[in-house]
Amino acid sequence: MFNYEILKSLNDMEMLVYDYLMKNKEKVTYMTVRELADEVHVSTATVMRFCRKAGFDGYSEFKVKFKMFLNEEKNKKHQVNEDIQEIQEYFQKISSGIHQKELDEIADVVRDAKQVIFIGLGTSGILGKYGARYFSNLKKFSQYIEDPYFPIMEGMSDAVVIALSVSGETEQVVKMASDFKKNKCKIISITNKSASTLSKLSDYSLSYYVTDHDMGNHINTTTQIPVIYLIEAIGRRL
Repeated sequence: MFNYEILKSLNDMEMLVYDYLMKNKEKVTYMTVRELADEVHVSTATVMRFCRKAGFDGYSEFKVKFKMFLNEEKNKKHQVNEDIQEIQEYFQKISSGIHQKELDEIADVVRDAKQVIFIGLGTSGILGKYGARYFSNLKKFSQYIEDPYFPIMEGMSDAVVIALSVSGETEQVVKMASDFKKNKCKIISITNKSASTLSKLSDYSLSYYVTDHDMGNHINTTTQIPVIYLIEAIGRRL
């Protein structure tokens, strides 16, 4: 609301008004121009000059816009707190020990495999590419396969497949995982819910249970921070 150019234009007396506003935001919205001037120990003319320099016709318009500004700030803060809370709750679960046994078992399986194959589509596909690169950096031969029609050779039975899907119901990913399983590959799935088709066909399943944000039309904005954590947690155990 008060950008750098506005603040630079204020004189010392007007800056006193600004400082008071920032320290008493809620209180100011209920004050008259005279009350504000008296509190800051400046003239009403100084307050009016401040309002005009800030881009308002007068004190009344300033108060209306300032209230709107405060409401927007509250909404933004509430949204930020919600976002942080969701992630904090997940990591509190991690601190309580969830996943640890499964992660140790999965790491043993991945360690013994000759190669690791990541599969997933959309955002999960992007994380699949990240996972393959992350494991490769740890000297574990890994690759990401995007093509749902990729030919699965018999010699791939010594591979471990890490399948990523928020819903666990992405048709192409489920089919790929099923095809790999038929060729005796171990399947590890990372999904948001353990009741999904992908989780049920997997040998090992990790589910993170965060709020699902399915927007329809194949658009899903569910946070993927837990997926990154789980991929890296497996990698750190190799």
